[in-house]
Amino acid sequence: MKILLVEDDESLVAVLTKSLTTHNYVVDAVRDGEAGWNYGSTFEYDLIVLDIQLPKLDGISLCQRLRGEGFTTPILLLTSQDTSTAKVQGLDAGADDYVVKPFDVAELIARIRALLRRSSSNPLPLMAWGDLFLNPSTCEVTYDGQLLSLTTKEYRLLEILLWDSQHVFSTEEILDRLWSSEEFPAEATVRSHIRRLRHKLLDAGAPPDFIATVHGRGYYLKIPEEYTPQSQSLATHPLATHQEPQIESIGQNIQSERHTEYQPQYLTFLNETWINTKPQILAQAEVFRQTVQYLSADTLTPEFQTQAQKAAHKLAGTLGTFGLNGGMQLARQLEHLCGSDLLKSKHASTLDAIATALQQEIKNTNSIQSFQLSTEYADENLPLLLAIAWDTKFGQALAQASANNGLRIAIAPTLDLARSWLAAQAIPGCPDRFPQAILLQVSAPESTKQSSATDTLEWLQTLTRNYPDLPILVVGDRGELSDRLEVVRRGGKLFLEKIIAPEQAIDTVVQLLRGAALETETKVMIVDDDRDWLKTLPILLNPWGLKVTTLAEPQQFWTVLQAVIPDVLILDVNMPQIDGFELCQVVRSDPSWRQLPILFLSVLSDRQTQYRAFRVGADDYLCKPVMGIDLANRILTRLQRFKACAS
Repeated sequence: MKILLVEDDESLVAVLTKSLTTHNYVVDAVRDGEAGWNYGSTFEYDLIVLDIQLPKLDGISLCQRLRGEGFTTPILLLTSQDTSTAKVQGLDAGADDYVVKPFDVAELIARIRALLRRSSSNPLPLMAWGDLFLNPSTCEVTYDGQLLSLTTKEYRLLEILLWDSQHVFSTEEILDRLWSSEEFPAEATVRSHIRRLRHKLLDAGAPPDFIATVHGRGYYLKIPEEYTPQSQSLATHPLATHQEPQIESIGQNIQSERHTEYQPQYLTFLNETWINTKPQILAQAEVFRQTVQYLSADTLTPEFQTQAQKAAHKLAGTLGTFGLNGGMQLARQLEHLCGSDLLKSKHASTLDAIATALQQEIKNTNSIQSFQLSTEYADENLPLLLAIAWDTKFGQALAQASANNGLRIAIAPTLDLARSWLAAQAIPGCPDRFPQAILLQVSAPESTKQSSATDTLEWLQTLTRNYPDLPILVVGDRGELSDRLEVVRRGGKLFLEKIIAPEQAIDTVVQLLRGAALETETKVMIVDDDRDWLKTLPILLNPWGLKVTTLAEPQQFWTVLQAVIPDVLILDVNMPQIDGFELCQVVRSDPSWRQLPILFLSVLSDRQTQYRAFRVGADDYLCKPVMGIDLANRILTRLQRFKACAS
C-alpha cells in the first residue's frame, strides 16, 4: 500500500516514515500543501495523511481541492487542535478521519488500516484467497498453515494482489504501488519479485500458476478450484487470533502493537533523530524570548504573536512525537497564551517562566527513555493530575504509574513552574486544562536549592483557599503528628509519608477521585437528534463524575425522563417532530418537574432564539461547539445554584 504524507515537521516525518515502512507501507513525504497537491493529483495513492497547518496551502484547503477535483482517495488529517470546530471543519472538507497530535503511532497505523479496509473490496481485517491467509495487523502470511518468510517487497506485492484479487495488475501499476516516487526500478525488477514469490508459494504447496500471468497485460491471483468466499472460515484460522478490531474500538486494542514500536531498535532510531532535531528545537524556542521582550515593552504586534503561536503549536507536536510529555505540555501552554486575544504585558512573567522551563526541559533531555514513550499519548478525556515532584526518579515513576491507572499527569519540578502552569490555565480565552487533583511534595533536599517546606505549605494554603473543591495530597518529609496537623490545617486532603511507593501514591489518587465522583455523581439527560454528537458527550463529561443519559428520539422523552429522573436536563433546539422549546414547556407544565434545571445546547447563537429559550423556562443557554470542561462547569454551577435556592 502506498501513502502520501504531507507534513512540514521534519522530525515527525522521519518518525512516521520509519513506522509506516516498518509496517510495509510505501511512503512519499512532502513538506507543503502545494507539493501535496502536485503529488496527490499526479501519482496514485491508497491513502493520504495530511497535516492541517502547512506552508503555501493549508491542509483543509488541500483536502477541499482534492475532493473538488473528484479524487476519492481516503484522507486522514493530523491536527494539534483538539476542538470540535477543527474536527468538524476537517470532516466537512472531505477528510475520512482525523488524529490529534501528539498521537500514538500504533493507533495511527490502526486507523490507516481501517480506512484502507473500508476502501477495499475486502472489508475483512484478515485477507484470504484459497489456502492463503494474510494478516495486515501482524504482516504474517501463511499458505495451508505454513508461515511464509517474505521480504518487504514480496509481502507488499502479495498484499496488493489480494487487495483487489479480480484485477490484473500491469507492471507499471506494480512499480507505482511498491516503489516511492524517488525510486526508478526497471520493469525487470517486478518480474524478478514475481518469480521469487511464486517459488516460495510453490514450496509451501501452492499451484505453479497461483499468481497467473496475462501476457501483455500483467498479473493476478487465479481463482482456486472449488473456492467460494463463503467457504472460508476466517475465525478458525491461526492468524485470526490477531484480527484487528473495528475502528470504534481501536483505542482498546493497540497495546501489543505499541509494544513493537518501543523495541530497542525503535528507541535507537528515536534517539538518533532527537540528536539531530534538538538544536533546531532550541532555535525555534528562541521566538518566545523575543515575545516576552515585546510583551514587556508593550510592542508585541499581532503578526509576531501569531508567529509565536504557530511555533508553539509545532513544538508541541514535535515534542509529543518523541514522548516528551512535560515539554509538550509546556509548549501547549505557550500556544494557548500566544493565541489569546487578551494577552497583555501583565502576562509577560508567566510567559517567561514557561518559556524558560521549556528551554531547560529540552536542554536536559539528552536521550529518549522508554518510560516517556509509555505515557506519551494520553487521552485528553482522562482525569489530569498535577504532581509537584522535585525528585526526577519519583516523577518518572509517577508518570508510569499514572499511565497504568488511566490518569494523565503533568509534572512540575518546582513550585514556580507549578504556579506558572496553573496561571496559564486561568488566562481568559485559553482552553481549560485544569487538574482534577494535585500531589505535592513538601520540600526537596537542601542540596537541590528548591522551595522550602514553608513555601510549599503556604502555597498549599493558597490553593485550598482558591480551589476549595480540589483534592490535594501531600507527601510529607516526616510522619509526626505536628506535620500532619500542619497539612490538615492548611487544607490538605490526604497526608502520605515520604517513603510511599509511587504506585501507592497514584492508587490513592485514583481512589480519592473515584470517591469524589461517587459523592457528587450528577445524572444528566441530554436530548439531541445528532447521534454522533451524543456519542461524544458521555466521554467529554465522564472526568467530572457526571452520569450521562442520551436520547436521540424526542418522542420517547417523557418515558425516559421518568425512568432516569435526571438532576439536569440539556435540550437541543431544532429536532424533528418535537423541538426543544416544546419539551421545555412540557417539563415546566408538570408540578413534579417545574424546578428541574434545564440548559439549551444548540448551534443557533442568535439573540431571538436564546430569548425564546429563556421565555419558555430555560435556566442557561450554550452554543455548540463546546469543550467538555465548559459544559461540565455550566452544569455543575447551575446545579449548585439550584441546590442553594432549594435549601
